[in-house]
Amino acid sequence: MNDIETMTANSDVQRLDFNTPALQRKRRIRALKDKLARWYVSIGGLAVLGAICLIFFYLAQVVAPMFQGAELEARDAQQPTWLADAGAPLLLAVEEQNKVAMRLGSDGAVRFFSVPTSELLRTVELPLPADSEIVSVGQDTPGNRRMVLGLSNGQVLVAEHNYNVSYPDGKKTITPQLDYPFGEEPLNLDSQGRPIEHAAISLNGSTLMVAGATNGALHALKIVSTENLMTGEKSLEEERMDLPQLSEPIKALRIDPRHMWLFAVSGRASVDVFDLRREQLNGRYKLLTGNGEITTVASLLGGISLMIGDSTGGIGQWFMVRSNDGQAELKNVRNFQLADQPITQILPEERRKGFLALDSAGTLGIFHSTAHRELLTEQVADGAAVAAMSPRATRLLVESDDQVQRFVIDNPHPEISWDALWGKVWYESYPEPDYVWQSTSATGDFEPKLSLSPLAFGTLKAAFYAMLLAAPLAICAAFYTAYFMAPTLRRKVKPIIELMEALPTVILGFFAGLFLAPYLENHLPGIFSLLLLMPLSILFAGWCWSRLPENLRLSVPEGWEAVLLIPVILFVGWGSLAVSGYLENWFFGGDMRLWLSNDLGIPFDQRNALVIGIAMGFAVIPTIYSIAEDAVFSVPKSLTLGSLALGATPWQTLTRVVLLTASPGIFSALMIGMGRAVGETMIVLMATGNTPIMEANIFEGMRTLAANVAVEMPESEVGSTHYRVLFLAAMVLLMFTFVMNTLAELIRQRLRRKYASL
Repeated sequence: MNDIETMTANSDVQRLDFNTPALQRKRRIRALKDKLARWYVSIGGLAVLGAICLIFFYLAQVVAPMFQGAELEARDAQQPTWLADAGAPLLLAVEEQNKVAMRLGSDGAVRFFSVPTSELLRTVELPLPADSEIVSVGQDTPGNRRMVLGLSNGQVLVAEHNYNVSYPDGKKTITPQLDYPFGEEPLNLDSQGRPIEHAAISLNGSTLMVAGATNGALHALKIVSTENLMTGEKSLEEERMDLPQLSEPIKALRIDPRHMWLFAVSGRASVDVFDLRREQLNGRYKLLTGNGEITTVASLLGGISLMIGDSTGGIGQWFMVRSNDGQAELKNVRNFQLADQPITQILPEERRKGFLALDSAGTLGIFHSTAHRELLTEQVADGAAVAAMSPRATRLLVESDDQVQRFVIDNPHPEISWDALWGKVWYESYPEPDYVWQSTSATGDFEPKLSLSPLAFGTLKAAFYAMLLAAPLAICAAFYTAYFMAPTLRRKVKPIIELMEALPTVILGFFAGLFLAPYLENHLPGIFSLLLLMPLSILFAGWCWSRLPENLRLSVPEGWEAVLLIPVILFVGWGSLAVSGYLENWFFGGDMRLWLSNDLGIPFDQRNALVIGIAMGFAVIPTIYSIAEDAVFSVPKSLTLGSLALGATPWQTLTRVVLLTASPGIFSALMIGMGRAVGETMIVLMATGNTPIMEANIFEGMRTLAANVAVEMPESEVGSTHYRVLFLAAMVLLMFTFVMNTLAELIRQRLRRKYASL
């Protein structure tokens, strides 16, 4: 009884000792630390997610304006008094600064007036011969102010409206003037003196091409301007071209800016294409298939594309395309629809491949050809009207019923559409639709090609070949070091492999571009021999080792067998590269690169996907290896020992117990490595040709989204379409990695739940 009382007293003392104020204070401090740590981790995680969301929303607000349509803001209509006596409008134009407009009237006078106030600034009488009047007007390609006037006496007059900017007394002044670059004397086009019903003009360097139609007859005149280097005098040499005549009346004429083709729209809905160099007919093409007829014809910027407007409100884009047999044909590339009224005027932009269309009911449409996009449809007049657009496509003048209506156009990014970014687009002068990225050019009439498809393809291609090399090596190395290798050797090998991740990628890219790429090109047979013989040699060495006497095999400590493979690897590597030249002479005629290109038809670039696979695979291996090795090493020893105790072999234990238990971590390692490969910039920037092509060929290069942003962002204009498309590329890369990591996490959690019972 005393012993029991003593034990009870001692337990009470112990309980009192555990409830002392000091212990309670320690518990409270520990609980506070746990709570602070939990809040710290939670806030840190939420901050990371918030930062990612902010990045996403920032990219989205930069990208969003590209997908908005155009806007048209009307200003007060004006009815100038001089307009009533100016005759019917033949041509209307606006100069660069949106301050002065030009109007050519049927009375033979050119009037310059103020765009903001419609005040008449200057009137210029054209030097027309007596008893002649203007019958037709033709314009050169968009972007210049050159025009040709067809007269009623069979002559044509070439004129050009220009605007001189000066600063008298510090005030900006624009002085309009009318120039005659080929003289004030009209040129004789029809020797019979018949009216020039339709006229066309094109200046290519010092050669002027003028074409005209008179009552079904077609005339073409080539004028070459030469300048005396000593005196500076200019002389004109005329050459009349003999072209086949047409049986149907001509409705419109257009000349190719390279002076290769003359397009004569005739009849109801057909066009005859003449080869100006051979002076013969190339072919007749039917432009419309229904009951409509052609009402107006215009050229897009650059003069390559013809825009055909018809009586049903449709607009078709046509240009010459080389067929498979080498012959040029006129092809219908795409079509637009404004309304159901006849198209009366098509106004091409002077800086982009967009255009405006106006129909007989006064409906205006804003379109972009490459993007195949309709940006705006709006009523701007009550009936037939004549319009002019400023060179910057920011102002629009519409004349109807003796009044001038001004509009402000807001259309900053018409080049973007889903098809232009991700679909095949038929670009001017291309034989067929294609995926192309070419954002800049040296010419002003360039057609931007902003397809992200080749960049996304290049990103996946580079990541695929890098993972093809890195994943097997890293995963197999992780299994061996974590499961088979001796602990002492593992403590030396693992830090060395992880240290590889510290190498700067710019150094790897520099090495791959300047050394590895030319070395691979000169030793292709040796490289492929190495890739084939190395695994076979390792398997053969293992088989030979298994056939050695047991006492010899047991003399090597367990887990150190991999060291014996080092001489095998070195010897096979040296031997494969040493015989590369002999293999090339024996099997490939001395040059494997030429054999691939000429005999197999496989293009070969020095900086290609093979170089990227080796260089970027080398950079990705440490990431995959480190995470996968930790996952394998973390498998409880009780599972492996239990499996071995039940009679399973080490290989069965590895494949059926360790692999399944560590699969969530291994999968995470692969996904993180894939993300690293997708987002890599410097290696692909320096070790590829940066060619945005969609070819799976391992011997050709590519351009990735990340490398494209790094290359072109410094050259892009802030706020431009090019600038925003680069941000869109970054957004696509972010979304790709986000979706890939989300799917990886879902799969990892499923694998964890599935094999949690092991």
